[in-house]
Amino acid sequence: MVTDILGQRIGMPICISPTALHNLAHPEAEIATCKAAAEMNTILIMSAASSKSIEDIAALRQTSIKWQLVYTWRDRGVTKDMIRRAEKAGFKAIVLSVDLPVLGVKRRLLKDGRQTILRTLQQSRNLYKYIGKDLQIGEGFPAELMTSSAGSTWEDITWIKTMTTLPVILKGIVTVEDAVLAAEHNVQGIIVSNHGGRQLDGVPATIDVLSDIVDAVGDKLEVYVDGGIRTGTDVLKALALGARAVFIGRPVLYGLACDGEEGVKSVLQILRDELRRAMALTGCSRISDISRDLLSQRDRWSKL
Repeated sequence: MVTDILGQRIGMPICISPTALHNLAHPEAEIATCKAAAEMNTILIMSAASSKSIEDIAALRQTSIKWQLVYTWRDRGVTKDMIRRAEKAGFKAIVLSVDLPVLGVKRRLLKDGRQTILRTLQQSRNLYKYIGKDLQIGEGFPAELMTSSAGSTWEDITWIKTMTTLPVILKGIVTVEDAVLAAEHNVQGIIVSNHGGRQLDGVPATIDVLSDIVDAVGDKLEVYVDGGIRTGTDVLKALALGARAVFIGRPVLYGLACDGEEGVKSVLQILRDELRRAMALTGCSRISDISRDLLSQRDRWSKL
């Protein structure tokens, strides 16, 4: 069940995606999530808008592998500062979200929702010191805070790589073209992700684009996937299609809301047990045994 991610051994190919403000689910917030990740020996990506700060997590002195999510904020000093804080805290990689040039605001959020969003963001110990009290919440919010007017560019990727010696992973890749460009810009990994399907309506499911992306980049970088992973057989399918690991977001929050650290551990344990059972039933004794041969030949069906 163990696997290697960026040269580091973890207990299972099931990791935790960045999700904001865990204090809305449980009082212990990311503290509980981090402890659960350490107990289960897996990776936790800390959200830029986490309710606990990087320093709060570092103070735990947990041995789990932690990565930090950042954005290309309008003030590049914010991006640089968060990278420096993550390095100092012993985090092992920088994850850049590349699919949020503006917030995919739904109609119900366009009026009073803007103030609610700001008040919610102000609960983030990671972001609070960067949020100006005079921030104007207009049609582009939170672009004023979160991103440049055009979002991340490939030049930004090059700049971020000069900021750190840590591996850089791009989160939000859903096309072969962008995956190839990521490889050309020498990032160490990509997360095939559509931001939980809650930003742009009509984006493809990540499982549907995964194999084409894996084929396009080969062994030039590591490919992970998130979105819609709910069972151990989902994990098995993603690994069979070429993902090195999967990341889960909402299920972790469900577990956290139900029972804090123990709830998160239960979610991870259930998925790990289901994956182990699915592997046994398909004749796979090791992660390396999982291949596309396990999957139905849907391409043949589509041509009938």
